[in-house]
Amino acid sequence: MSRFYISTPIYYVNDRPHIGHVYTTLIADVIARYHRLKGDDTFLLTGTDEHSNKVIEKANENGMSAEAWSKQNADAFKACFQSLGLAFDDFIRTSEPRHKDEVRLRVSQLLESGDVYLGEYEGWYDEGQEEYVTQTAAEESNFLSPINKRPLVRRREQNYFFRLSAYADALIELIESDAMRVQPPGRKQEMLARIRDGLNDVPVSRISDESWGIQVPGQDRHVIYVWIDALLNYLSAVDTDGRRHYWPADVHLVGKDILWFHAVIWPALLLALRKRPGNEWIAPPQRVHAHGFWIREGEKMSKSMGNFVDLNEIDGYVAKYGLDAMRFFLVVAGPLGAADADFARERIHEAYTTHLVNTVGNNVSRTTTMLDKYFEGIVQAPLEHAASPKQAVLDLVEQARRAADDLAVDRMTQAAVAIVREVDLFIQTAQPFKMTAPEQRDALGGVLYTCLESLRLASLFLWPVMPEKMGDVWKRIGCAQYLAPTAEQNLDTWCAWGGIAPGTKIEKGEGLFPRLQADA
Repeated sequence: MSRFYISTPIYYVNDRPHIGHVYTTLIADVIARYHRLKGDDTFLLTGTDEHSNKVIEKANENGMSAEAWSKQNADAFKACFQSLGLAFDDFIRTSEPRHKDEVRLRVSQLLESGDVYLGEYEGWYDEGQEEYVTQTAAEESNFLSPINKRPLVRRREQNYFFRLSAYADALIELIESDAMRVQPPGRKQEMLARIRDGLNDVPVSRISDESWGIQVPGQDRHVIYVWIDALLNYLSAVDTDGRRHYWPADVHLVGKDILWFHAVIWPALLLALRKRPGNEWIAPPQRVHAHGFWIREGEKMSKSMGNFVDLNEIDGYVAKYGLDAMRFFLVVAGPLGAADADFARERIHEAYTTHLVNTVGNNVSRTTTMLDKYFEGIVQAPLEHAASPKQAVLDLVEQARRAADDLAVDRMTQAAVAIVREVDLFIQTAQPFKMTAPEQRDALGGVLYTCLESLRLASLFLWPVMPEKMGDVWKRIGCAQYLAPTAEQNLDTWCAWGGIAPGTKIEKGEGLFPRLQADA
């Protein structure tokens, strides 16, 4: 059995969950579900980043301790993800002892190797991102943060530093060779260009009198910098006897704003740690994928503009369209590639009506209704028809598999819907509802077999996106075993044509997606 490890970023607890957090975690959930369907030993990690200065400030504003504030919002993230059916295997918090112990261990090793050293630094600091930027980057951005457009701050401080500059050649080789794939391709070239521009050593600590955070071993006033602390969560979650086999991570899924940390600083840290005897297993990740942002009705989302899609708004759409429908929209319409994506109410309704009501739901209903009407729900023997979409369907199955293996679950979903459209076209061409003469009975059964078998294949790639609805379909068509893949029976075997045996009793059931009116 293959193993598969995918992570989301860990999310700041200085606020409640919103569309950005939900989207990244949903995409990771869909990818993880696809690998579980393949029979892979799959591990999905998410969690919260709690040691930021911003967390302390936010807690003080709300009259709470940093610990209480962090727990409140970490619980909110966990509850949000669970309510949206996001099936993570672990939820890590950076305030947990298991994580703090791991960070102290790894920073101690870097101190011993000389990859972390004490020095002084002066430069332009982005307070929102809690990172220094180069002089060139500061000048190019007119001394404004490229993320929130707030002025950069000139800062001088004594820090412990990581010798990032020593790993430029190794990083170029790692990324250029695709030993660590950076996606989308444009992001790969962006990272390579920045590395070739020159790497500065990066601070791994800050001086702070706050007790909230992880101290540099032996240095009580030096608190480990939030990004170094946060990145090590991917290791601390699996550095146990029962989980170490998941390493290295197959996929780190992140937003485009934090790609530098995940595609440059993080693998360099791992390369440094790997030099130590006993750490040979600590390899860089296989892939880092950075998706775009959501915008709103053509405008950038921001709290000041009042156009941010928060959890309450998401819950409202779920209440109207259903959880699976909302998952479907976010997957097919979201910014999985390099471009940003528009979150618009009209797009949600259009996707629901066009793809789910009129296509997926309608074809499942038509096929099962005809089987119930003409054959009392008993699947008949396959019989070739001149207009059979069988080859087109199998081609789309391969498209869906290739897309999913490349993390393109939006294209996987589109290919699955395209299979259902092939069924729609076949019904229009073959017109089984007119094949009522006794001598056409075998041909009618063959047509309906082709329709049902095509829908079964489509459902395999729709299930990671819509597990509740497709799980219901599987139970209706005698494929409930798909809910429990094994090493012998999994997606690889189920993708072959002929998975539904003649004689299977199917259930018509209720319509999958009710027709709804658009909001005024």
